[in-house]
Amino acid sequence: MTRRIFIISISIFTVCLLGGSIMYMLLKDHQIAPSFAPQPQGNTAATKVPAPQPAESIQQPTAEILSNRVTEYHIDVKLNEQEGTLTGNQTLTWTHPGKKTLNELYFHLYPNAFASPETTFMKESGGRLRGDVMPKDGWGSIELTDIRTMDGISLLHRVQYVQPDDGNVNDRTLAKVRLPMSVQGGETITLKMDFTVKLPKIFARMGTAGDFVMAGQWFPKLSVYEPAFRRGRSAEGWNLHQYHGNSEFYSDFGIYSVNIDVPSKYTVAATGFPTKQAVQRGDRKIVQYYADDVHDFAWAASPNFVYAEEPFSTTEVPGVRIKLYLDPAHEDLKDRYFYAAKVALSNFSKWYGKYPYSTLSIVVPPAEGNGAGGMEYPTLITAFGATGDSPGYDELERTVIHEIGHQFFYGMVANNEFEEAWLDEAFTSYAEDRLMDQEFGITTRLPIQSAFIHNPKPLTQPSWEFGTADNYAKNVYHRGKLVLLDIERRIGSKTMNRTLSLYARKYRFKHPTTADFQQVLEQTTGRSWKKYFNQYVYGGEMADYAIENITTLEVQQNNELLYESIVDIKRKGGTHPKVPLLFTFQDGHTIRKVWNGEEEQAQLKLRYKAPLAWAMIDPNYTIVLENKHINNYFKASIDEKISTRSNVTVTRLFEMLISSFLW
Repeated sequence: MTRRIFIISISIFTVCLLGGSIMYMLLKDHQIAPSFAPQPQGNTAATKVPAPQPAESIQQPTAEILSNRVTEYHIDVKLNEQEGTLTGNQTLTWTHPGKKTLNELYFHLYPNAFASPETTFMKESGGRLRGDVMPKDGWGSIELTDIRTMDGISLLHRVQYVQPDDGNVNDRTLAKVRLPMSVQGGETITLKMDFTVKLPKIFARMGTAGDFVMAGQWFPKLSVYEPAFRRGRSAEGWNLHQYHGNSEFYSDFGIYSVNIDVPSKYTVAATGFPTKQAVQRGDRKIVQYYADDVHDFAWAASPNFVYAEEPFSTTEVPGVRIKLYLDPAHEDLKDRYFYAAKVALSNFSKWYGKYPYSTLSIVVPPAEGNGAGGMEYPTLITAFGATGDSPGYDELERTVIHEIGHQFFYGMVANNEFEEAWLDEAFTSYAEDRLMDQEFGITTRLPIQSAFIHNPKPLTQPSWEFGTADNYAKNVYHRGKLVLLDIERRIGSKTMNRTLSLYARKYRFKHPTTADFQQVLEQTTGRSWKKYFNQYVYGGEMADYAIENITTLEVQQNNELLYESIVDIKRKGGTHPKVPLLFTFQDGHTIRKVWNGEEEQAQLKLRYKAPLAWAMIDPNYTIVLENKHINNYFKASIDEKISTRSNVTVTRLFEMLISSFLW
């Protein structure tokens, strides 16, 4: 998800995102036959003509299997546009990936995060997310109306809401379903479920804004059961977390076949691709979408979308249909959206492994639907709401590039965002900055970003333990990205490129951990990174080097009067191998030195014919993890009109701040 952070805060010196083809099978011992893929009904050429009712291209599911496909969802859902509700039923098939005998399943019921002010999400977020506020009386929820085995045994009375993270009895975002039978390792179970969703007024990635609908995290989604050794766990078990104010998501890869019933005038954008032409039924229609090797399914709908489509292929991108679903306010900006999507797909595929899906959909919400903007789902992203006809690069191109970057980390590498969000957000932010610089010449003001990080935390802690959304963003997005940049500056860009490329390719569809990335880094560099990770990743340190004092003495040397300046330097944070130092004397003469930042402190002596005027640590701001620049500078003597320590860093940072927001 994109984080647009416009912060106004003053420290000492800165201001500083089923349907008609279900094959029901006779089951024995609650097992199901191999996965079903709907058959296509034809093939049409890609279109690029803006039209409210696009003729979607019909596609064939690929034969290549990329993931372990633990789950399979067949869903029918109907939108009631007047009431703002979804009525759905799903047939879920799950293959037990572990070895232990199980007697219960767990489901995420994410819409219940918006059921009342007392849910965990609402209490932690305060009803705010990325600047958006929960609309008054805009509550939403999900209700399970039926759960049955394929034998017809009702399980509805076996549902129990659980709160493993905080014990909040008012939170119903996670539910346990006790089974009437046991499921052995390797066995498959199928359940039929009916549910109703009351969509909130658009907030936190989902809901309605007028006749715009964003269905994200909208269906009962099975939790992840992790076998032993996945993500470093010693024993298999469920990975169970509620929906928190800061957290995003974690799911198994699988297959989705979804029938969506909407009014005929609505255009639908969804994960995957349509497998047959829409079926018209009076003033309504049913569209069917299919996706495999994905871990989520989202869709959006509106009668106002302006649709455009372009095919795209390169050496690294065999062939993708890029689909735009534009709010009319951005109809004339489609070329900018297409260009951003193409440079993202081509470069990220080159850097991190090819984009393996046949479609990429970009939804541009209306201005009032911005709460759904800047979010990623498999093969579908949302841009920010269309608030003007001339958005800047950060509003349009950067957002599109960031969300497409998520396709490679959130989408395919698929780490656990509950517990290690930085593996997605920081890596995507790093890739985003690199591409924005390459394609548009837009660079990030790193000293300002680091100066904002006043409460650094370990990057591998659960997302809700960061506390405020602001602290979560500054650590997971910005500090995590700065860690990657710091590593790059230590090992060089070529080695860093090789490291990230190997990591992304090795662990796509594998749900890796921070330890896996560390192992790849150690493999490509041939040395241990244990100390570094303990400080900056598993620990919450930042670099902090300070000039504590300058003492100047007159000395005689060879009958010549010289000045001996004694500079006391101290390390107050994490280590850095080579710390640049600049010394400027009163006659303008300068000396540069490099200090071993592994040491805790040092006393440097300089003899010269003029007294030392001032000294500065890291004058070019090369230490990206340094966040307390104010103590980097020390003036040997203070002017009479100045009663406090002066700092040239102030002027430099404010000059940068004037020319750039916090990107």
